[in-house]
Amino acid sequence: MSLPLTKIDKYIMKKFLGTFFFSIILILSIGIVFDLTEKMDNFYAHQLSAKEVIMEYYIHFIPYYMNMFSPLFIFISVIFFTSKLAGNSEIIAMLASGISMRRLFRPYLISATLLFVLLFFLAGWIIPPASGHLLSFQDKYVQSFSFDNARNVQMEVEPGTILYIESYQRKKNIGYRASLEHFEGKTLTMRITAQRIQYDSLYCWSLTDYVKRDFDGLNETLTYGNKLDTIIPMHPDEMFVAAMDAQHMTNTELKTYMERQRQRGAGNLQAFETEWWKRFASPIGAFIMTLLGFTMSCRKVRGGMGKNLGIGIALSALYILFSTVSTTFSVSGVMTPFMAVWIPNIVFLVVGLLLYYRVQRL
Repeated sequence: MSLPLTKIDKYIMKKFLGTFFFSIILILSIGIVFDLTEKMDNFYAHQLSAKEVIMEYYIHFIPYYMNMFSPLFIFISVIFFTSKLAGNSEIIAMLASGISMRRLFRPYLISATLLFVLLFFLAGWIIPPASGHLLSFQDKYVQSFSFDNARNVQMEVEPGTILYIESYQRKKNIGYRASLEHFEGKTLTMRITAQRIQYDSLYCWSLTDYVKRDFDGLNETLTYGNKLDTIIPMHPDEMFVAAMDAQHMTNTELKTYMERQRQRGAGNLQAFETEWWKRFASPIGAFIMTLLGFTMSCRKVRGGMGKNLGIGIALSALYILFSTVSTTFSVSGVMTPFMAVWIPNIVFLVVGLLLYYRVQRL
């Protein structure tokens, strides 16, 4: 049965969460000012009102960058207020009153759990559509980077059916030089080639100037025609999905997309699998950063808060750098996405547990 929160627990949780939210709001405010200064000319050129800029851009800017900076500021927040408690001999008084180091860590753990829930929800369901809105807004009003042409598209649209399109224009909704092949096992049973292919609706596609070949053993039947309507279970947008689009999918959408692509036998899903595991590993960082910050600052040391903050910022930067570098190993195929994403957490968790064990023995 869990013990009720004491005044000390509430005091520490208030300091922890208060310091975190104050620091994250402060850095986001500074970031908004710099971003607004940089993009002011673009907003003015498109005659955007303040309401449009806030509701269409900055309302999505805040959760995106809050999630990005959270591990750093969780670490800094814990070090900042814990060093202050240690410097004022408050932690010494708590330990002298009979509170163990493990019991002292309890309010930190509860606070980290609350932040974990918040960050997990943000990363899985709030950040993806927000980042999509950010990119769409920047593409429309700041700098265009979208592409409307796909080339050499090949995918298994359903088991045993392979679609190939040499080029597809999104604006015109037309593809050129397409082929549709159907296999039964390893045997080719049907092949359709067409000069043009166009999407209608509800997976209905129109083939223009087509040649259909039906194979029955060594026999072949040819059919020519000007137009053929057929069902192909694929939407044109699937041809324009890039690795960066993984960041714009919610957890549900990302899982559904990966399952569908695996059923189609598609490869090159490393970026999507990496993003999937990051949605879990990044919030877990709240516990790791809290553990590291606590163990580094719960004892009064010569040099005071400044020394702890300096070491804390350096370790946070190292953690973020390590996480970024390891994910590139996944994309390049050197590591599996799971290992590439979780190795930084595992390494820093081991470091945190060793420091915690050391602090308990002091």
